[in-house]
Amino acid sequence: MPTVEAIMEALANIVDPELGLDFVELGLIYGVDVDAGAVHVTYSLTAPGCPIAHIVPEQIEEFVTEVEGVESVTSELVFTPSWTLDKMSEDAKFALGF
Repeated sequence: MPTVEAIMEALANIVDPELGLDFVELGLIYGVDVDAGAVHVTYSLTAPGCPIAHIVPEQIEEFVTEVEGVESVTSELVFTPSWTLDKMSEDAKFALGF
C-alpha cells in the first residue's frame, strides 16, 4: 500500500513556474488520503487565476500514479481555507525572502 510520505514525495515534482518552488514546499497540498491503492489529493493554488491551474490535476495524476501500489488518483481543488504565506515551509519562505 502506498504511504502518504511517498505520495508527498511524488507531489514535490509539481513546481509553480512563477515561484520556482514545488507545491509541497509552498503548502499547496492540503491533504492526501490513501485507501488501499486509491489516492485522493486535496490542493489549492496561490491565486484563483493561476496560469497553470488547468495542468495541475494532470500533473498530480502523472506523478502519483508512478508511486508503487497506486491504482487510481483523484484530485480536488479547494480555496477554503485560502492559501497564505504561513502555509509555506521555512525553506520556501527563505527562498522567497520572507
